[in-house]
Amino acid sequence: MPDIIIHLSHQQLEELLQNNKIYINFSDTSVDSQSNKVPERHETTFFCFFKAQIDKLKNGGNQRTLETYRAAYKKFQTYMKGKDILPGQITSDLMEAYQVYLREQDLAMNTVSFYMRILRAVYHKAVDQGLTIDHHPFRHVYTGMAKTSKRAITIEEIRTLKEFPTDDKELMFARDMFLFSFYTRGMSFVDMANLKKNDVKNGILTYKRRKTGQDLHIRWEKKMQDIVSKYASDTNEYLLPFIHKRNGKERSQYRYSQTIINHNLKIVARQVGISQKLTMYVARHSWATIARQMKVPIEVISRGMGHTNQKTTEIYLKSIDVNIIDEANSRILNSI
Repeated sequence: MPDIIIHLSHQQLEELLQNNKIYINFSDTSVDSQSNKVPERHETTFFCFFKAQIDKLKNGGNQRTLETYRAAYKKFQTYMKGKDILPGQITSDLMEAYQVYLREQDLAMNTVSFYMRILRAVYHKAVDQGLTIDHHPFRHVYTGMAKTSKRAITIEEIRTLKEFPTDDKELMFARDMFLFSFYTRGMSFVDMANLKKNDVKNGILTYKRRKTGQDLHIRWEKKMQDIVSKYASDTNEYLLPFIHKRNGKERSQYRYSQTIINHNLKIVARQVGISQKLTMYVARHSWATIARQMKVPIEVISRGMGHTNQKTTEIYLKSIDVNIIDEANSRILNSI
């Protein structure tokens, strides 16, 4: 069969490919370059591969990781203006340019690193699946974690917050939720949101820490009850008013509340003269810092906050009676 030669302009070829969905495998390396390569039908593009990883996370049930992957996917897609590329086109130059783009948005280096680490994880999965060889595109961008400044406020500032006079119900609610976290040894917001009314029995609050799975027991104090009573609901099984109904979107419900509360805490801080950037997480830092200043042993603080990251500390903490932790917490609460 004789060779058939068809002469087409670049524009004609492009129209033919788009309108008829014809895919051509060019053997000419001058056409098959990184900058001009037309992805073939069998080649998986980077964003398609990224989306597949997100779909796997949906099925896996890891909601927190799913949200971080979605955020990284959306951010990089915005930077690329919707243009898809092959995994092999993730180059060092592209990542350096992307880092500049992120920094121009006034993002902290830890936030830049967050986006880069997820991209790197997806890229390495593509390498593992043979979609590209490893060109080490992340070698010149930041993927570390810088130490952040301490985010604690003083016992005097805690007292100022407690005595903060306001008729604004939203600001009052934000202040009260901050104090509840502080009163409960710096309980994380996700744990607060998932507390049930039946978690308080016989003067003890018992809950499982979501991050570590550790069971924690806290003596129920009057200051805690005062806040719960202020926002009690007869129709809600939850102790605090963050999740209003079980509909599969519980996380979205309390995350929305957390965003509003953190916004309002910044307003409260300005009004009472606290220079620290106030968020719910500051309550956790503050409890630990104040406890340490009051000479509470570091081992007791670690046990009280549910820390499990140091094996030697955990072994030592097993001998500490929970009453010691409750006594330490009572001393802190009685000082404000």
